[in-house]
Amino acid sequence: MPETQLGVIEGFYGKPWSWEERAAGAAFLKRHGFSFYIYAPKADAYLRKKWREPFPEGLEENLTRLSEQCRAAGLEFGLGFSPYEIYLSPFNYEVRGLLQNRIDAFNRIGVDKLGILMDDMKGGLPNLAERQIEIVNWIAARSAAKQFILCPTYYSLDPVLEKLFGKMPEDYLGKLGRGLDPKVSIFWTGELVCSKSYSEEHLRSIGGLLGRKPFLWDNYPVNDGPRMCKFLHLRPMTGRPAGIGKWLAAHAVNPMNQSELSKIVLLTLKMSYEAGAGCKAEEAFIKAAEIVTCREMALQLEKNLPEFADKGLDVLTAGEKELLKKIYMSYLVSPANFTAQAAQEVIDWLDGRYTVTKDLFLTQ
Repeated sequence: MPETQLGVIEGFYGKPWSWEERAAGAAFLKRHGFSFYIYAPKADAYLRKKWREPFPEGLEENLTRLSEQCRAAGLEFGLGFSPYEIYLSPFNYEVRGLLQNRIDAFNRIGVDKLGILMDDMKGGLPNLAERQIEIVNWIAARSAAKQFILCPTYYSLDPVLEKLFGKMPEDYLGKLGRGLDPKVSIFWTGELVCSKSYSEEHLRSIGGLLGRKPFLWDNYPVNDGPRMCKFLHLRPMTGRPAGIGKWLAAHAVNPMNQSELSKIVLLTLKMSYEAGAGCKAEEAFIKAAEIVTCREMALQLEKNLPEFADKGLDVLTAGEKELLKKIYMSYLVSPANFTAQAAQEVIDWLDGRYTVTKDLFLTQ
């Protein structure tokens, strides 16, 4: 059975990673058996609501450099493009011209995987699938990317999507499956937007509906919403049995805003795929945390999992936060740079520096 293609999609709201964190992350991902990274932070308005405007000075250069860094590391570089509500207006000569400008920029940057993201936008339109098919197929015919992945407006069967974006049109997913170019994959988050587990039965069924294997967008350990930002989702990956791999086009993880701490959870997923049913989550966590930080800090993080993943910022008292900060400040002088960076992320989280407000969540 071919190995499941694993990667990361930086697709969260709030504070994005830095260019330096992304470059360092590329080397880390390749070293540990991941094969792609997709740049898609919600904070980059020029790939979302400002997609019609020219790139600001430096953005294309930074993306080109990141593309080169990923490829030099042996990692495929991807980019998530979200032309906000493009399907609500006529797909005319003017819109096609603006879209071609972006495609030309992506071709210059060097994009291996181009995500066309129609999520978090207005739905409920009777011709939604047809409009999106026309746009996505048009892009796929003009882009130099090797792979295309559509994130549909309804990327899960979770009823919350209809509450937020309107009722899903009849046979929406089936129409996408029949009408999209066969070279276009489709993102899917599972039975829920943030699925705790995935079954082979569900993924096989969705693959039949979509007419292709789903490209899994795994929303764990992401912690970007007004509620989720109050937690560090550091517990190891579970509920993702290695057997699901044969029903997937690929498995992309949407990580936390904390780049270094996210690596711990990413490693536990890789270990789970490698060990299969024999993987012991607790042991995987310690091993992964030790790789990313050091043995001492790995044990400390394990001890504090209830505070980080269960209690969260709203329940921790001021005294508890200060005690935790004092503990992790001791790791800032570690000779291992990544240990210090992971400790700083814990401290910054305790200080509320990763908070995502409702206003920010709605405007990005």
